Formats: sequence, structure tokens, C-alpha cells
Amino acid sequence: MIKFTPILLAVLYGLVMYRFSIWRTKRELDDRSTELVDPMLNTLLARMAAALEIDRIRVYLYEIDPVNGLAAPDGRIFITRGFYYKFRQGEVSADEMASVIAHELGHVALGHARRRMIDFSGQNALRTALAMVLSRFIPGIGVWIANGLTTLLAARLSRSDEYEADAYAAALLTKAGIGLTPQISLFEKLEELTRSRAGALPAWLMSHPKTQDRIAALKALQDRWDGISKV
Repeated sequence: MIKFTPILLAVLYGLVMYRFSIWRTKRELDDRSTELVDPMLNTLLARMAAALEIDRIRVYLYEIDPVNGLAAPDGRIFITRGFYYKFRQGEVSADEMASVIAHELGHVALGHARRRMIDFSGQNALRTALAMVLSRFIPGIGVWIANGLTTLLAARLSRSDEYEADAYAAALLTKAGIGLTPQISLFEKLEELTRSRAGALPAWLMSHPKTQDRIAALKALQDRWDGISKV
């Protein structure tokens, strides 16, 4: 039992830190966000709500400059002021903004926030266990290797979540009569919008899949659905 104590402590530490992160994030979002009210977007939100058979989809405007959308652990959907500014400037269409919201709804519906709490705790335990074992054989760099391996695992799990949320959004947008075209077109301009330098990193080190891989997955999904509809 004593041998497993560091691992158990790592699990508990992961749970505590994740809960603290949720609390801190909620406080930040509460302080810097208001409900988004935009007639053009509200029309599309109403169509998606009808497709989901719910009364309303609430989206909040998060007052920060980076271009991003996010799903909070409490289930709220946020669009950053920077992203909304791109929409108001005409760089992003209303349908493309709807695709972002649909993607974040996917994270909520698929329980990714709850799953990440479990993943985070498990990764913390794995990091500790690996560090204990590797440090016996390669002192000095065992901890570094353990951190690297668990970082790769976390990135892989995150990329899986993104693909799942993309597929959910594609299904919702199709059911709402919006279609996959704006979802794909947004991806095609996303790196320019965010001025991302992620393309310089290997795909397996990124927390999000490569943009072209996401586009390819959506097109394959569309082809599969088209094939089914023709049967």
C-alpha cells in the first residue's frame, strides 16, 4: 500500500487541481461575459435549437481578444469578443459562427469536460508512476521522459475529442439545414484568423488535429451520408 501512496496522492492532486481550475474559470467567465444578442446569429441559433428539440441555445460573449470559442465545464457556450469582431467585420459569416457554436455544443453534449477531469487525474497518476519507475533506471531524466509521454497522451485524447465534436456539429448543422459547407470554409480560414503557428509542430504534439485532417474527416463524413441517402 505504501508503494502506491504517491500514485494515490497524484490522483487526488489531479482532482483537486481540476476542481480549482473549474472554479477559477467560472469566476473569470462570470466576471467578463454577457449573453450574446445578435439578430442574425439568433435566427441560426433558433434553427439549431429546433433541430435539438430544445427551447433555446444561449451563447455568451467573452470579453477577450483572441479568436476562440469554448465550452465551459458548467455547459455554457462562449464566443470571444475577438471572434465576434471578425464576424462583425465580415471576415466570418453567420453560418460559420454557427458552426463554431455547434462544435462547442458537441463538447457539452458528449461530456468532454467531465471526461477530461477523469483523464487529468489518470494522467497525473501515470506521470507519477512512470517517473518512479524510469528514475530508477535513468536518474535525472526519468521525470522528463514521464512528463513527455503523458503530454503526448493528453494531446492524443484532446484530438479525439475535437474529431468527435466536429462530427456532432456536422450532424447538427445538417439537421438544422445549414450544412457542412460553412464548417469546412471556417477551417480553411481558421489559421489565418487565429494567426496560428501550430503548423510548425508535429501533429502528434498538438492538442487539436491538423486543420486539413479535420476538413478531410468532414468531407469523408459528408460522402458517407450522401452515399446512405442515395440508397
